[in-house]
Amino acid sequence: MTTPLDALPSDLAAAHAMILAERARANAASASADAMIAHLRLEIEKLRRALYGVRSERKARLLEQMELQLEELETAAAEDDLLAEQAAAKTRSAPRPQRKRPSRKPFPAHLPRERVVIPAPA
Repeated sequence: MTTPLDALPSDLAAAHAMILAERARANAASASADAMIAHLRLEIEKLRRALYGVRSERKARLLEQMELQLEELETAAAEDDLLAEQAAAKTRSAPRPQRKRPSRKPFPAHLPRERVVIPAPA
């Protein structure tokens, strides 16, 4: 998710809602891919049954094409899952950056020191 910094919410509730919406979109896409994979597996099984019943070149080509499409979808789904896991791991394991405290060197001892006290207004 790449969002310009101006579009990011400033309050916690809005940020939480944005994260939940993004997760819902990712789950919907994953469910859609899973449904497509299941549908293609069913179609491939039907075509295999038809292929061994009555041999047909058209069915054989269609079967090969659907197997290729299934393989591509499974590969894409696996890559998406891997990227999601890597992104989640990166956000979970990223350490908070330590603030560098400004460091001052002590005032040199050889320089004269003068203390001035300013009275508070009455």
